[in-house]
Amino acid sequence: MKRDYFSQDTRSERRFGEHRGGTCMALIDGRFLIWLAQQGAMGATGESVNRQGLLSLLSQALSQAALDVDLRRIYWYSDRSDGLVIDDQIVRLVQAHDADGGASLLRSLGHDLKQLAEHHACDHVLVASDDERFLATIDEAQLSGLSVHLLADESARNMPQMVRTDPGWARLLTQADRRVVVNSQALADMLQGKLPTGMGLAVEDVEELRKSMREVISAWWAEEPEDLREDLRDALQISRGIPQEVDRQLLLRMRQRLARALSLPEKKMLREILRQVVTEPMAPALAEGDGLPPDLAD
Repeated sequence: MKRDYFSQDTRSERRFGEHRGGTCMALIDGRFLIWLAQQGAMGATGESVNRQGLLSLLSQALSQAALDVDLRRIYWYSDRSDGLVIDDQIVRLVQAHDADGGASLLRSLGHDLKQLAEHHACDHVLVASDDERFLATIDEAQLSGLSVHLLADESARNMPQMVRTDPGWARLLTQADRRVVVNSQALADMLQGKLPTGMGLAVEDVEELRKSMREVISAWWAEEPEDLREDLRDALQISRGIPQEVDRQLLLRMRQRLARALSLPEKKMLREILRQVVTEPMAPALAEGDGLPPDLAD
């Protein structure tokens, strides 16, 4: 039977029960994130983070938690303006914690979480806060069908220890659908004004990953019948998007090869390599190596 590249097939997702997709918003308490960053490396200091790298950093942390979600927007709650205007990030100014004990933050972030839940604006919300007073609001959002995840550092991997050392935060983390662990060193780098290095990999590792992706895609492409190849070529001519079934198949194969989920930048690279592989037969004849990207030239 001929398969439809646009059909809904969730067998791969059922096989990996921990894998979740959908859209996501992030509600980030700037004061808490700075504190988290200060725990990330010995001697790390600073009172602000470089928000320009925040979307990439959070997307990677979500992927590592098997949340292959589309992080649409970040809401940043802070008592000071850093003067940055960044796409897909909205700043909410709140009173300083020392002035009101965090009441202003509680109202602002809590209100936004309720609005997202009531309007079904997304499938997932990532919250960065250690304020136990959010427990009831998070529970209410979850009862409406929203998945609420909490950002944490590596200490969240040892919950029995956290229950002893920080019971309030432990209670909050226990309420989360998932605990999303962010890389401590990457946070510390942001505290020092550095940008995360793309996908969090060294250049040589990125090239190795690119090579692995090309091998996986080429092997999959070789297995496809010619009529389905033509269907996919036609689909890519019509739309910039990758058919959902194809996307799922390749993400699953890469997950099996790497034993982890891909981050958002890695997914983009996978899809770009897929386009290169699929459209190669349609490209005009070129002299050997002429006009080809470095990873395609032999």
